[in-house]
Amino acid sequence: MPLAYALVGMVGLILALTWGALQVQIALAGFLNGESIWSKAQKQSVIALDAYAGKGNVADLANYRLNYGVLMADRWARDQTALANYDYDAVVGALRRSKTVTVAIPGVIFILRHFADAPYMRDALQAWRSTDSSIAELDVIASSLEAGYATGKISDAEIALQRERIGAINSYIEPRSKLFSRAVADGAAWIGQVLFGCVLAAAAFAALLWLGMARRILASVRGTEERYRLLFDSAADAIVMVDETSGRILDVNQTASVWTGRPADELIGDRFVHLFAQSLSGQQAGRAATNALLGADGSKRPIETQSSLANWGSRPVRQAIIRDISERLAMEQERRVAAEALASIAEGVIIADADRRVISTNAAHVDLTGFTSQSLLGKRLDDNRRMPDGKPLPQSIWEGVAAGHNWLGEVQTTRNDGSSYPEHLSISTIRNADNQVLYYVAVFTDVHEAKANQRRLEHLARHDPLTGLVNRAEFERCCSEAIAVAERERLAAVVLFIDLDAFKIVNDSYSHAIGDRLLVKVGERIRRQLSDGDVAGRIGGDEFTVLIPRLGLREDARMIVSRLLTALADPVLVDDYEIVLSASIGVAGYPLDGDSAAALIANADAAMYTAKTEERNTFRFYTPIMHADTRRRMQLATELRQALARNEFQLVFQPSVELRSGRIVAVEALLRWQHPERGEVLPGEFIPVAESLGLIRRIDEWVMQATCAQIEAWNLAGVPPIRVAVNVSARWFSHPAFVEGVSRALQSRQLSAQRLLLEITESAMLRLGDDTERTMRTLHTLGIDVAIDDFGTGYSSMSYLKLPAVAYLKIDRSFVTGLPGNANDAAITEAMLAMSKSLGLITIAEGIETEAQHEFLLRAGCVEGQGYLYSYPLKANEIQHLLCPNQPLAPARLRLVPPRRN
Repeated sequence: MPLAYALVGMVGLILALTWGALQVQIALAGFLNGESIWSKAQKQSVIALDAYAGKGNVADLANYRLNYGVLMADRWARDQTALANYDYDAVVGALRRSKTVTVAIPGVIFILRHFADAPYMRDALQAWRSTDSSIAELDVIASSLEAGYATGKISDAEIALQRERIGAINSYIEPRSKLFSRAVADGAAWIGQVLFGCVLAAAAFAALLWLGMARRILASVRGTEERYRLLFDSAADAIVMVDETSGRILDVNQTASVWTGRPADELIGDRFVHLFAQSLSGQQAGRAATNALLGADGSKRPIETQSSLANWGSRPVRQAIIRDISERLAMEQERRVAAEALASIAEGVIIADADRRVISTNAAHVDLTGFTSQSLLGKRLDDNRRMPDGKPLPQSIWEGVAAGHNWLGEVQTTRNDGSSYPEHLSISTIRNADNQVLYYVAVFTDVHEAKANQRRLEHLARHDPLTGLVNRAEFERCCSEAIAVAERERLAAVVLFIDLDAFKIVNDSYSHAIGDRLLVKVGERIRRQLSDGDVAGRIGGDEFTVLIPRLGLREDARMIVSRLLTALADPVLVDDYEIVLSASIGVAGYPLDGDSAAALIANADAAMYTAKTEERNTFRFYTPIMHADTRRRMQLATELRQALARNEFQLVFQPSVELRSGRIVAVEALLRWQHPERGEVLPGEFIPVAESLGLIRRIDEWVMQATCAQIEAWNLAGVPPIRVAVNVSARWFSHPAFVEGVSRALQSRQLSAQRLLLEITESAMLRLGDDTERTMRTLHTLGIDVAIDDFGTGYSSMSYLKLPAVAYLKIDRSFVTGLPGNANDAAITEAMLAMSKSLGLITIAEGIETEAQHEFLLRAGCVEGQGYLYSYPLKANEIQHLLCPNQPLAPARLRLVPPRRN
């Protein structure tokens, strides 16, 4: 009786511990189940939101909202249980909405309420809470995408940015989700170990009580046990004998011990449910059920269990046969992955039988062709496919595929709606062990867009992206073809080289955007003047070319060139601006002017340069001497670079006299190039070359330094102080270091700023831009005056006359030459003098050569004058002699011719 009472007590204790363990395991199972649902909802919400971002499908947004609701329900339930007073039924309802196992809900709430700070649980909840803001950010992104797709104003760049944010949020949440799962699992394992220890202790105590009884019956059953063990341990499946009443393991075979990694004596006495990762509730005797067998190292082996009841004496025993199904599951997984991959790939896939009749297609096939799998069943896969020339797929294709080769090619496919599209098709086979064809597999892609992109790229490779005209490479190819035709048919092919006059002024005055739109309109005008077969091209900047093939003579192009000049001279309306330009055109023709495309283009370019240099708004036919001029300019450019290094430049000075008294009040420094072989080279010949090479600023700086050095030399020689004017190019005047350079040149020679006058042409003022006023104010602060040279010949407004540093106005010689006889020149000159007087500007007239001009300007109020009437440009020592006549001077070729005075 004491043994019976002890046994009852131990059984009760074990049952109590088992019930407690079950309750804890159920609660933890609820956590694990909730985590699985939460993790799946998190992943599905990310996947759905990413799909919605990519395609804007409303179904994807709805799927996202559904999974997001699960996440919010879990989060609300977690936060509610942390409050002092919370609605228990509402929390239960939230957990049910999140699909938490119903039986585990009370345990989940109890653990959240009372054991939130327990080991492992604290880490799990902390990991869970750390994802709240990221999940909330997903909803912000969803709302932004929904608004963007609703208005239709969402860009590809914004979509890519939002998808990148979604990916970043998923990358943040995923490791914390895993941390939550691991913490809950570790807690479950820890509690299981504690409960297992208690159960094991109780089992050990019970074993001690029954040890004596076992010893007495051991001898009688030893022989039977050995026979049974031999059969039991040799089974390929794991066999576990379980006490039906207590659920404890009574016996295991060798296979069970190997699979669990635990010795048999450790397994015996343990609870049968502890062997598995999932609950055994609901498993019926005699029916197979899948589960996962736990290994001692934490590994899981997929298994299938089948149990039956038997009696050991009067004890009901459950015999559980455990079969390893790893290989079967792996094969099923491979088939599932293959099926999902087939369904999800972007290419269309058709699987046909050995007679080429369709048996299956993937989703992409429906999207590409409009045919469903059901509508194609039994039809041949090549019924709606033709070769690009419209012929059926030849039998040779199928013979080659049946022989073991893959076929790749382009076909024309008809959609369900009757339309067709180009398709890149690949056909292969699946064979049996006897190498016989079982199935044909066709993979295809719609290449319509790819071919369109290829055509677009080919067009861009041959055409100018701004104007749509052909580019240089394509134009040269067309020229080569035209030359070949002209040679074969004894005709002429003509190339026109068109360059817009003063296009840079348009860019500088308006903007480069206006300039680009102007070039587009110019290209359109050129195209309208051409005939079919003529080719227009843009080879860079404002340079256009035209090919006129199949002419009888080169001169036959004269009419077309005249039309082009007239068309390009008409005003062009760009936005709100009316722009007037002209063009210079060079003409070169095969066979007279060259026998290759490169030669014709180069010679037409040379002819254009001659037209621009001589007249502008005109055209010139190529002559061989034009290339000689080009070579001369190139030689001049080379020598000009050397001239700076060799100090071949020098200054001469032309006096400026006061008209009323005839007194020399100033001189203008003029640049000359003393070439070692060609002698003196005038500025009109080399200054344009220097500007094109970017050397003009260095030349200006040299002139400034040389002028200041000469002023210093005159001061040391006792020459009366006079004003010295220096011409400044627009390029140097607009340079950031201009003012500092001028100031440094004066300071290095200790010269007064009043001794220096800077001259800049009116046309150059137009190109200076917004920094002009700031530069003028700085010069005025330094005490340096500025003169506007060649006044009356520019195109700008007269607002610059009000700038602070402007103190002098130089009347261009083109107005002085006609005085006093030309009424127009006289009226213009008098108007400029009157305006200058009202603005307080000192006027200087250029190019005075006669007494009549002198008298007219004096009466009209001009203050100073320059010209051959008074003096030619003189060397520095000759100027010194004029101002200091008592100093000796070597004989000079030039003499001063003072004006007559009344």
